[in-house]
Amino acid sequence: MKTLLNIIWLVLSGFWLFLAYLVAGVLLCITIIGIPFGVAAFRIGVYALWPFGYSAVERRDAGAPSCVGNVLWLVLAGWWLALGHITTGIALCVTIIGIPLGIANFKLIPVSLMPLGREIVRTDQPFAAR
Repeated sequence: MKTLLNIIWLVLSGFWLFLAYLVAGVLLCITIIGIPFGVAAFRIGVYALWPFGYSAVERRDAGAPSCVGNVLWLVLAGWWLALGHITTGIALCVTIIGIPLGIANFKLIPVSLMPLGREIVRTDQPFAAR
């Protein structure tokens, strides 16, 4: 079922969201200071490309630098990417088949707003990374 949802997701919104994260990552990697933000954009972009079967968990060892970085991310790219998720989520919820995909889009909004201090893990192994 996850594979079917991922394929439908990829066709309807995943590819376009991945491209948005890719553009944000490339723009952020232009400066040396923006490289960590660009890497976070690429990581979340891959998650937005194929989200079913994976989950974003909060890292407990992420401290104050992640908080400061998230504030900078929010100003630089977070709002625009979150608006993309809101737009595609509403558009997907128009049809009955798209409702689970729209809900998945809404679940990606917190990750798109504050990606630093989070880790993407498989859903069946949420604590395997620790």
